[in-house]
Amino acid sequence: MNNDPYRGSRCLTEGYPDLEKLGVDHFKNQQPIHHSIRDLIPCLRKLIDLSAMRPTIAVIGCGPKPDSVRELLDEGFDACGIEPVVGFAQAAGEFLGDPARITVGGAEMTHLPTGSQSIVVLESVLEHVDSPMLSLAECYRILAPGGVLFLNTTNRFKISLRGENGEFRIPFYNWFPALVKEGYVFKHLHYAPHLANYSVRPAVHWFCYTELCRLGREVGFAQFYSRLDFKGSYATGGALKRFLKATLQNATAKSPWIRALALLQYGDAIFMYKRPE
Repeated sequence: MNNDPYRGSRCLTEGYPDLEKLGVDHFKNQQPIHHSIRDLIPCLRKLIDLSAMRPTIAVIGCGPKPDSVRELLDEGFDACGIEPVVGFAQAAGEFLGDPARITVGGAEMTHLPTGSQSIVVLESVLEHVDSPMLSLAECYRILAPGGVLFLNTTNRFKISLRGENGEFRIPFYNWFPALVKEGYVFKHLHYAPHLANYSVRPAVHWFCYTELCRLGREVGFAQFYSRLDFKGSYATGGALKRFLKATLQNATAKSPWIRALALLQYGDAIFMYKRPE
């Protein structure tokens, strides 16, 4: 049996047949794997005052099941979602029962007004975009002065004994040479879309904490924080696990060297602060 999707007159640039539909169907039937957005609120309260107003929060790349937007609305925030894949955006509007809360747009161009957001959330998005620099610049543009961007993304240095690396179903993928990664991206888009969970935009960028800081500074962000900087932000799990995490947080606060070592493993999440004008 010939499984070549390019047999006949199909153009190579069209990629795998019906990939967007396959992706929508796949993610609509899966439970979200990201952490609860409510876990971020205590950290955000330590960075900016959320009590003086009803903060506006944009969740970029909200996906077809935007639990994060729904949780923020339930918490009393004025939240909206931005989603580049049209099928995902339609599913997200149906999921919320409020299509007006979802806008079709990308991280590089959200279509939101300048300075309109108190907080921007970019969860598992930056690795998928065409331009990380333009995406961070757009986040900076739509944030109000004194606002905060929270993002988490891929970590090229993360160590997992089970080989977990995020999206690609290839053990230890984050440690592969860049040229090999490009081969898997090509195979996913054209021949085997299950490799990256049927994503129309598979993860193509891999970061470390220092690179995220560098990119943030280049677009104008002033200060940077890891979740290691917020005591209690990792207060989940058993008593021993909580104790070890608390010990690690205390150590990273006092030693730049220990902080650097810890960020090799936990450097995939960062808060970027925009200076007040």
